[in-house]
Amino acid sequence: MNVRPQTATQPGIRVGIMSAPRLHFVLHGVFRCGRQQVSGAQKVTVREGRIVWNGTEYDELLFTPETQDATLQLSDVTIGVRFHWQRSETQTFSGALRIEVNQGLLLAINELPVEQYLVCVISSEMRSTSSPEFLKASAIVARSWLLAQLNRKEIVTDETTSRLFTLNEHERILWYTRSDHSRFDVCADDHCQRYQGLSRATNPHVRQAVEETCGLVLTYEGQVCDARYSKCCGGRSNEFQYCWENVRVPYLTSVPDTFCNTHSAEVLRQVLNDYDQETTDFYLWSEELTQQELQTFITEKTGHELGDILSMEAEERGPGGHISRLRIEGSRGMLILGKELEIRRVLSRSHLKSSAFDVRPLDVRNGVPQRFRLDGRGWGHGVGMCQIGAAVMGSQGYSYDKILRHYFPLASVEKIY
Repeated sequence: MNVRPQTATQPGIRVGIMSAPRLHFVLHGVFRCGRQQVSGAQKVTVREGRIVWNGTEYDELLFTPETQDATLQLSDVTIGVRFHWQRSETQTFSGALRIEVNQGLLLAINELPVEQYLVCVISSEMRSTSSPEFLKASAIVARSWLLAQLNRKEIVTDETTSRLFTLNEHERILWYTRSDHSRFDVCADDHCQRYQGLSRATNPHVRQAVEETCGLVLTYEGQVCDARYSKCCGGRSNEFQYCWENVRVPYLTSVPDTFCNTHSAEVLRQVLNDYDQETTDFYLWSEELTQQELQTFITEKTGHELGDILSMEAEERGPGGHISRLRIEGSRGMLILGKELEIRRVLSRSHLKSSAFDVRPLDVRNGVPQRFRLDGRGWGHGVGMCQIGAAVMGSQGYSYDKILRHYFPLASVEKIY
């Protein structure tokens, strides 16, 4: 992969951390808020659409660090929103804290340079003990995705374009883009990229990987790639159009991947954070849904009452087997469900691991299955770099550029700042 010369400067990033009726945080070191110097424990609430801090009302607050080593600690930050690993944490961040009111709640936004943000993303998306080459590849992919989103926000300003759908009596085709964050650039959770602050960024290898790849991004025909990644593709990666807009993205082509089918506890401990290690069936998995569970999920999450569910069949799949259109036949109606994330959301209490599954009806009585078994592969949408596969490649001695070439064969690497 060719590396082109530097052409720009490092941008800043605004990360939406959490929304809540009150915020508790601790400022370690000296911060400035307006004309005040502030440190220590702080409490902020909201009253009639205005921020209340130390008895005074504000439209917004901005706490800016006075020194490079100053940090802030936020309590009750939710991670894994609506996924099966959802939990609350106390997290520590560098940079500034902006507080605004949004829909009657306090919105906490962390503002910091891109490279500082990436150190925390790489540590949050995987363990910082991963191989150096995998960390470098991850830094380049994450940086590419981020800068592509910033470029996109400059072009796409109409919020109605961020939630794209087909909704009618028989179809529910939904997908979401990252431009639906209007008050900040990206969120801190899996909807964008995991960003859990400095809490997990303790290993110097991550900082070194980010520093050694500073400003490097994937490009295609002179543009920064909207690079994607997921935990495990299940043996073959998916393509963009089966998850999001109906547009084929050449550099997100499907590739076979034999690397992610691993049982190496050593590699998995290196790449997966503690809560991710709770998911052991990431390559091959199965779920069973009772007839009643399935009816309840569909009605509650789509509003469609289909009666007894008679069958579920894939109308469209990506090259990796990920379903993008699922036809559900019921005794009282039919529904076509898509795309992959909506399928995963509707057919589970939280989310299925992926949409790459086959359906097996079980215990059929008078033509009505009493249970459905889903036999699936992979974890996540499957587009772009497979994190577990890339981690295995790194552990086997592949360099970061060879890892990137495997998952993005048509892309180049360019240094843009």
